[in-house]
Order: sequence, then structure tokens, then C-alpha cells
Amino acid sequence: MSLADLRKDYSLAGLLEKDLARDPFRQFEKWFQEAQAAKLVEPNAMTLSTATRDGRPSARTVLLKGLDGRGFVFYSNYDSRKGRELSENARASLLFPWVALERQVVVEGAVTRLPREESEAYFHARPRASQLGAWVSQQSSIITDRTVLEETMKALEKKYAGLEVPLPPNWGGYRVAPEAVEFWQGRRSRLHDRLRYRREKSGDWIVERLAP
Repeated sequence: MSLADLRKDYSLAGLLEKDLARDPFRQFEKWFQEAQAAKLVEPNAMTLSTATRDGRPSARTVLLKGLDGRGFVFYSNYDSRKGRELSENARASLLFPWVALERQVVVEGAVTRLPREESEAYFHARPRASQLGAWVSQQSSIITDRTVLEETMKALEKKYAGLEVPLPPNWGGYRVAPEAVEFWQGRRSRLHDRLRYRREKSGDWIVERLAP
């Protein structure tokens, strides 16, 4: 199979140091708003990469559900593969692939669980079916077929009929506190712009330009 016909040059925009916001959170919000304005599908979709204690990597797509000066937030089952890996090795990378804008953002940092009250507030703001689904799926475990999920869902719908669905003890939020955030903008001749914010020990952010 030849992929030569898929090659293209990037020319939509550039990214210069003078155009950057003072910190990566403000810069991310700016680009995220532009991704929303461009009507990208699921602009909050991000590839979450984790690794075991001995360095065996895995990746999957999850949704960004919160962002502030403390970091990037997503939710998951603590017993899932990513949950198990984060319990062994509490570091992760996030990748936002905004291909239509010839952009990507890469976040690297340490990961912590959100306080339970924050997870509860988010959980109860979800659609009821999604709340029940968090109880149904023992994420990443092997099941015989789909009927296992469907039958468990029916049983839980009956169990919690007319009642509030409680937060599962093995489900909640994670926050990635960035130590480095790279903003990548495609440019002609593969001379892409790569500007990386890196947090120093003082807590200040410095900006570094990386070769493409």
C-alpha cells in the first residue's frame, strides 16, 4: 500500500512566540475556542497515554471534562487498564489532534485523583443512563458477550427505579497537572512551529521553541 498520495503541505497558520498567552492554560483555552468555532467533531477528545511501572505503554481516547490552573480533568473507572497503570505510575501524556486546523497540543504531567466530592458532583450531572453505565461496566475486564452488559443494565434500572444512582466506589476523576505543554502548528516544507511551555521548579513557565 502506498501512502504517497496522502502527503500534503501545511499552510493554514503559523505560531510565533509573540502570539502566545502568558501561560499554557490561557493558550489552550484560546486554541480550544478556535477548535469549537471551527465546529470540529469532539474538540475535547484527547489521546491519553499511560504506562505500567516497567514502562509498557497503552493509549486510548477519552474526553476532557474540565480545565483550570490546576490541570486537565477526565473521568474513568479506577479498575480499568488506565486506572491500574496510573496507580502504578502516576504520570500521563495527553494529545489533542486538531487535524483540520493543522494543530496538536501535547500535555505531559503527574496525575492525581480528584477529591470524591468533586467526582460526585460531576457524576450526578451526567445523564442517568451514563450513571447506570458506570455501574454496569467493569471496564477492561473480559466478558462473554454483550448480553452481560444488557442484562446488568436492566437489573440496575430496576434496582434504582425512582432512586438516586450513587457514585460507584471505583469511579471518579483524574487531574493531569502539566509540567510541559507543547503547541504544534503545521507549516510549509515540514518546518512546523513547536512551542513548548515548561514549568520550572519555581513554578514559573518558560517557553522553548523545538525543532520540527
